Amino acid sequence: MTQVILGAGGDIGKLLAKELKQYTDRVRLVSRHPEQVNGDDELLPADLLLADQVDRAVAGASIAYLVVGLKYDLRVWQRSWPAIINNVINACLKHRVKLVFFDNVYTYDKHAIPHMTEESPLNPPSQKGKVRLQVIEAIRNAISQKGLQALIARSADFYGPGAKNGILNIMVLDPVSKNKKLSWQSNVNKIHSFTYTPDAAKATAILGNTDSAYGQVWHLPTSSQRWTGKEFITRAASIKGTKASYTLLSSFLLSVAGLFNRTIRELVEMQYQNNQDYFFDSEKYCKAFGFTPTSYEDGMKKVLDETESRS
Repeated sequence: MTQVILGAGGDIGKLLAKELKQYTDRVRLVSRHPEQVNGDDELLPADLLLADQVDRAVAGASIAYLVVGLKYDLRVWQRSWPAIINNVINACLKHRVKLVFFDNVYTYDKHAIPHMTEESPLNPPSQKGKVRLQVIEAIRNAISQKGLQALIARSADFYGPGAKNGILNIMVLDPVSKNKKLSWQSNVNKIHSFTYTPDAAKATAILGNTDSAYGQVWHLPTSSQRWTGKEFITRAASIKGTKASYTLLSSFLLSVAGLFNRTIRELVEMQYQNNQDYFFDSEKYCKAFGFTPTSYEDGMKKVLDETESRS
């Protein structure tokens, strides 16, 4: 049976497309402008905001993976996420397709951030988190009231080879590879977890193809190392043999810069995740599936090696 990726052009979608070939020879890639990953993928251009196009994208599939990433703009999220999730849920129910939703940690209570588990309370302090909570509630309601088979695969901030939206890539790994000054948000002495994108993709494919995983929330496998921002900066510079020079982007600096750049302004409300420890516990997944997450040393080295090979 066909397995379909909705939002196939992003950092996770491309890696997921490769992983799904272990489970099916029919992978359908859906986005506005889908491109081949495996060479024999079915490409279906679609706008997830349009119900009829989502219906066509999901029809005939056994599993749909919703991994779409919207522009980092609250106005876009408020306008688009409710329509997208309703379209996807309705299509999955109509065609009896299982749904795997790739999620982030924005819905968690502010005080859960120092040690997040699947049982952490949902009480988002940010406006973007409130939008994500609407999505989660829509999925939960469809499961309990309409019989939708679905699971939530949740990731911490991520990084990895070619991860254009990976915050660790943007702040540390890409600059160090170009001998430019690195940066960090709010507090460089706080712990911060990062999920390695190849691990996330592999684990998401495993979950989608495990019947007993449905009806649950899963934290995708993430290193249990408790590194601070300063350790990420120092280790990355050490791998490249350069000096660990960085700029600290305080909430005040982000607020000022946000006057001129909306994307930066959107980061201000999320600083509660950076001015305290941020630890993402994935023990549930790792124990259930015998999965050992990639260490930060190995992950960063692979990212930097891949960047060097492309330059």
